[in-house]
Amino acid sequence: MPIGVLLSGCGVYDGAEAYETVITLLALDRAGVEVRIMAPDVPQMHVVNHLTGQVLEGETRNVLVEAARLCRGEIEDVAGVFAAELDGLIIPGGFGAAKNLCDFASAGAECTVQPEVARLGRLQWRRLAPSACPTRSTVSNSRIRNARLPT
Repeated sequence: MPIGVLLSGCGVYDGAEAYETVITLLALDRAGVEVRIMAPDVPQMHVVNHLTGQVLEGETRNVLVEAARLCRGEIEDVAGVFAAELDGLIIPGGFGAAKNLCDFASAGAECTVQPEVARLGRLQWRRLAPSACPTRSTVSNSRIRNARLPT
């Protein structure tokens, strides 16, 4: 079965960190591992100009559409992915994890994990499948496992 790679957009300030994503995908490819790349089909928290670091007021982007840039469009909505179809789950870092996979960037320790991300993460834990956050991603394994869902 494939390993899932869950992206949070594209770009370190408002999505998945490009280097971590590409290196993760390259390492999996070199090891002969089949991958399923996914992202939630939701609006980004905000859009950041990566040249200046400034938030672009009034501009909106979609997490799934932006994440597709990192994998040449070979991506799917996380809502259609089930843990039983994966041998593990990797979540590359970048501030998008704290902004688009959950609301940690604005809510801190009281954050709520995006519902489809929490669903997939919980199912992975129940299966005891391996999961990894390559950096100190704020969407940590324990945060997903104990995620509060929005009401």
